[in-house]
This record gives sequence, structure tokens and C-alpha cells, in this order.
Amino acid sequence: MSFAGINYVAVVVAAVAGFFAGALWYGALGRHWAAALGKSRDELKPTPGPFITSAVALLVMAYVLAGTIGHLGAVTWSNGAIAGAMLWAGFVITSLAVNYAFQGARRVLVLIDGGHWLIVLVLMGLIIGTIGL
Repeated sequence: MSFAGINYVAVVVAAVAGFFAGALWYGALGRHWAAALGKSRDELKPTPGPFITSAVALLVMAYVLAGTIGHLGAVTWSNGAIAGAMLWAGFVITSLAVNYAFQGARRVLVLIDGGHWLIVLVLMGLIIGTIGL
């Protein structure tokens, strides 16, 4: 798999958009997310570490998504969105479901976290497909 020719501007824009989508998602659902974890909002005070990890992970995710979209053929907004959704269905939600099942986590946590990653991957795919490689 060659990643030559990837548009790094598209990758960075997609990663930043994914970061802000997460902020909006968990800003709206933070109380429910904390309850599903069995914690209070006060127990989940933000520290820089998770935000740095998130930013780096989103850059890697956008880069790999761009490479994958490039190998699928025509780079369009719709193909980007479809690629994001398919990768989510094949790898993300399935991994979350298995991990959370073994952890005994509440099912709503799969929905909250899974919904977040669906939005992030589809949004990234749309951006990468629109800006192009």
C-alpha cells in the first residue's frame, strides 16, 4: 500500500474536524457518558494527556483513512463518507462491542462511543473526499 500523494492539508483538516466533533459529541452527551462509566463529571476532570493522545490518534486515523480512500478508486465526498462508514462498521463498532462486552460495560456506552466514532470517520471521509488526495 503506497501512501504517496496524500494531501496532508486534508489529513490535518480532517483530524481537527474529528477533534471538534468529539468535543461537541461528548459536550452534549457527557453526563450520560459519565453515568455509563459509573462516574461523576467531577471525577472526570480533563487533563492534557488524553487530549494529546486524541490529537495524535486522530492524525493517524485521518492519514490511514486518506490512504485507504485513495486505494478505493475515485476520490469523492460520497466515496469518502462510505469508506469512513464501512471502516467504522467493520472495525470500530465491532471492536468496541467486543471489548465492552468482556468489560461488562453498559450497552449505552457502546452506543455513545460508537456513535462518536461513526460521526468522526464519516466526517473525516467527507473532508478527505472533498479536498482530495
